[in-house]
Amino acid sequence: MKDIKRWLPGAVISLGLIAAILYFVDLGEMVDALRSANYVYFGIALVIGFVWMAVRAQVWRTLLRDRASFSDVFWTVGEGYLLNNFLPFRLGEIGRAFLLSRKSKMTFMEILPTIVIERTMDLIYTAIIFISVIPFVVGAEGSGRTAYIMGGIVLAGFVFMFILARNNKWALDIFHKLTARFPRLQQLGGSFLESFFSGLSVLNDGRLFVKFLFWMAVNWAIAIVAYYFIIRAFFPQANVIWAMFGLGMAAFGGAIPSAPGALGTFEAAIVFALTRFVPDESTAFAAALAMRLYNYINSIVIGAIGLSREGQTLSGVYQELMSFRNKQGKADDS
Repeated sequence: MKDIKRWLPGAVISLGLIAAILYFVDLGEMVDALRSANYVYFGIALVIGFVWMAVRAQVWRTLLRDRASFSDVFWTVGEGYLLNNFLPFRLGEIGRAFLLSRKSKMTFMEILPTIVIERTMDLIYTAIIFISVIPFVVGAEGSGRTAYIMGGIVLAGFVFMFILARNNKWALDIFHKLTARFPRLQQLGGSFLESFFSGLSVLNDGRLFVKFLFWMAVNWAIAIVAYYFIIRAFFPQANVIWAMFGLGMAAFGGAIPSAPGALGTFEAAIVFALTRFVPDESTAFAAALAMRLYNYINSIVIGAIGLSREGQTLSGVYQELMSFRNKQGKADDS
């Protein structure tokens, strides 16, 4: 209840979107769509999903400069997605850094910046995919300008990070001058920035950065293929453009404040995307539910195995993360 101001807005948005979807969807037709779906395609997507998770681990491990084993990174990625799907406050990202710091020789503050960079690049790839398919999307006239603006903002953020990576000493000096009157902020912020700039150092290593971009591109390509097969299971006439637009919308929908696992926002984004091609909200909602099941199966299988290998449970990790957050808060107040 102490965190009600943090979780309530997302919960309200999720409930509102779920109510809106249910208002427009015919539940009988949705059930029929689920029954008549091609589950061979869905099975193929599930297999591809596990490959996606392995490549995702390689993406993150590249940013970590191979300082953690592939096995540790792989299981931690699964654990992070499991946390995000079932716990509030997007704890999966913090949880990933927290859990990997206990398995490797890297500290929490060394790991966290790599997650920030990874997520920033996700936004850039999302913008690229979104922009590239806008001209082919039926009824999306006028959306191109918005997509370009979003992509420009994200790209500007990445350029800003690149500049910081190249001029981190200058940035630290500016920060210390601006916070000279606030010793506590200077101490805490300076410590974070030093670790953050350490993570940004990948941008200064051309070969490593190209390797990272390559694995990230492969990762997104695999995601497009998986979404294509899921959509094809419900819409036989679908093509890869549908999958690219759906994936782009799902990624942006996941960034909106919501209940755990982007509940409601994810489904709304998928329904909106698919109905740009076919005005069939019920079948689109069935496809969105299949995509959620796809996400749950991957995260539950890999995440649960990872936690089990370490003798952990979901509730146990949640309690540890809350304890960790409280300790950080007390340290900030001292």
